[in-house]
Amino acid sequence: MTYKHWRLTRDDDGLAWLDFDTADSATNTLSRDALSEFDHVLSALTSPAPKGLIIRSAKSAGFIAGANIEEFTRIDSAEAARELVKRGWDIFNRLAKVPYPTLALIRGHCMGGGLELSLACRYRIAVDEPGTRMALPEVMLGIVPAWGGMMRLPKTVGPAVALDMMLTGKGMDARRAKKIGLVDAAVPVRVMDNAARMMVTSGAPARKLSGLQQLMNGPLKPLVAAKARKQVAAKARPEHYPAPYAIIDTWAKYDGNALAVPAGDPASLEAIFQSPTAKNLVRVFFLQERLKSFGKASDFAPAHVHVVGAGVMGGDIAAWCALRGMRVTLQDQSVERIAPAIARARKLYEKKHRGDRKQVQFTLDRLLPDPDGHGIARADVIIEAIFEDLEVKRRLFAEIEQRAKPEALLATNTSSLKIEDIAQALKDPTRLVGIHFFNPVAMLPLVEVVDGEQSDDAQVQRAAAFVRKIDKLPLPVKSAPGFLVNAVLGPYMHEALKCVDEGMAPEAIDKALVEFGMPMGPIELVDTVGLDIAVAAGKTLAGNNAEPPRALMQRVDAGKLGRKSGEGFYVWKDGKAQKNDSVEAAAVAPRIIEPLLQAARRCVENAVVADADLADAGVIFGTGFAPFRGGPMHYLGQRDNTVVLPA
Repeated sequence: MTYKHWRLTRDDDGLAWLDFDTADSATNTLSRDALSEFDHVLSALTSPAPKGLIIRSAKSAGFIAGANIEEFTRIDSAEAARELVKRGWDIFNRLAKVPYPTLALIRGHCMGGGLELSLACRYRIAVDEPGTRMALPEVMLGIVPAWGGMMRLPKTVGPAVALDMMLTGKGMDARRAKKIGLVDAAVPVRVMDNAARMMVTSGAPARKLSGLQQLMNGPLKPLVAAKARKQVAAKARPEHYPAPYAIIDTWAKYDGNALAVPAGDPASLEAIFQSPTAKNLVRVFFLQERLKSFGKASDFAPAHVHVVGAGVMGGDIAAWCALRGMRVTLQDQSVERIAPAIARARKLYEKKHRGDRKQVQFTLDRLLPDPDGHGIARADVIIEAIFEDLEVKRRLFAEIEQRAKPEALLATNTSSLKIEDIAQALKDPTRLVGIHFFNPVAMLPLVEVVDGEQSDDAQVQRAAAFVRKIDKLPLPVKSAPGFLVNAVLGPYMHEALKCVDEGMAPEAIDKALVEFGMPMGPIELVDTVGLDIAVAAGKTLAGNNAEPPRALMQRVDAGKLGRKSGEGFYVWKDGKAQKNDSVEAAAVAPRIIEPLLQAARRCVENAVVADADLADAGVIFGTGFAPFRGGPMHYLGQRDNTVVLPA
């Protein structure tokens, strides 16, 4: 029998090989049709039964990306949600019970339902290459891994590791997966098929958990669940993010079977699938996919990046580019000025490579101090990241243009100056674009790609392609004061600082906005950015005649510049603001959020971004604006549509 999405073959040794190849798609997803066909495949393998079944991907894009999210968005009732879950649950349970050994050969991304399918197999082998990543990211969509992940993952790797994976949605590579027992082996690509053949016919028993892990999955479940709830509560409120709490309760009370949770329970499928959070987080997922699509029209493949300016921003941009595989030269006035950036880069690499000294050194070897700027002549991308002085930037770009390759992309990381003003120094101003990163570079995924009035469209496309090459999200914006993100953050932080001038405690203000859903309060954000930077940005965005907040200027005049000086609105120790957590939240969230919402509206009206959805995407991924609310424009629309006007 032939299938639309699967190819089943049997070899001379009696092994069955099942290749997944979703029709009309570059990515494998478990749609209704694909799951139905998979069920038919299992029926076809009942007689004669194979000596073993190996499931793998026929696509270069990865193993399985998960369920078909488009189908999820069409769910219109609790009954439909329950039916979707039951379909995957039943089929994967059938896979787990077949009488012959089964193996998932995982190469590339293995996400959500894809990992749940692999967990239903007796064995798993991961291909040890950079593209292989495994995760259960359902919580990031506001839903739960209901096709067996909540049941099988804790029994495979132990509940502590399993809950961490399910509650954060974080992925891991092949080596990490082997270390925790998620896969039985991590092998090079050249031997993957032979390794799969040997393992599926080995007769090796399934890996068993230690006695302690078994107790944690049994009598100690309530203690493990209580600890997990406490950890989640420190980061997310149940009314904002119900899914992580549902994962804990479903595992602890119902052995991971979401179908067993009664409809009235907050952890039930009905409650989760009908929550506004799930709808809004799925919306955010599609916004992210849209950002990922920018730059695809360009075949630009840069290999060498040159960064001018080894301060916090420039140094961290250079470090990130090297981490993502680029060869990077970093320029400043002397090696001594560059040294702190190299030291920060080492710390980043040690964290990202989990202490693997060889990988740390390999990555550092791609980051070269270059005080004389020799890398300019060889670079494919040149990024200026010096202080915000228009004349200095102009002189720098005039020199860069003379030394750079004609085809090199010239970019500025300016946060407040207009691209057109800087480009006046160039003989060919069409070459200059903005590539605006956010601090901290390693944490914030968004990069604004700024299209100046003179910027060549092809250069803007190349800039977006470069941003995707370094695994960031490009947001196309027009050249305007503050672009999008700073244009909305400026009024937001200014309003918060006015509240401090009125006598409110910074802790009370920050707590109110964190309770609203922001990842960090606005006062702590000002401290993190730097109070001097906030003053400079405020003058640019509000005009030199605007009255700056008194509390801000008093601290700047006293040299209290925030985190970088050890004190601003807070005292900072070991990178953390020292707060009085007993202070109650002030009732100011609507007041402080309102300027942000109106600034986002103006950016759409003035075409700084192409549409409201891109404004939402930019503010979510550039500022961390409460994702469960769907973005500022989405939130504004919902709020205004539900306002009850007085009679």
